[in-house]
Amino acid sequence: MAKDLFHQAVKTALTKDGWTITSDPLIIRIDRIKLEVDLAAEKVFAAEKDGQKIAVEVKSFINPSTINDFHAALGQFLNYRTALQITEPLRILYLAVSIDIFNTFFQERFIQIVIKQYDLKLLAYDPNLEEVIKWKH
Repeated sequence: MAKDLFHQAVKTALTKDGWTITSDPLIIRIDRIKLEVDLAAEKVFAAEKDGQKIAVEVKSFINPSTINDFHAALGQFLNYRTALQITEPLRILYLAVSIDIFNTFFQERFIQIVIKQYDLKLLAYDPNLEEVIKWKH
């Protein structure tokens, strides 16, 4: 159930932030490869604001091993970003994480190095207020 809430919380937060949701989920097809996330908290959806286009990968980080969740999130993020570079090069991909995870785990030195090395773009949100708290480009 929490996964559904996180997905909706981010969707609502983006709408409050002035974005228009254009796809939920965003399906990417390259030849015979179809990319989409079918778990509710981890769906990709697209949004548009002032001609800017983004895709958002929502991650809940609710499993016992946060680093394993991060490994999975990073792998998906890199695959989706590569697919978007092929299909929609102007759409920017963001990884959405709760503000609590952003302020703790994502501040660890190792995670900061990975974020910088792979140029991860982050969206930190408050799942209770359903608001975007911080964009990290």
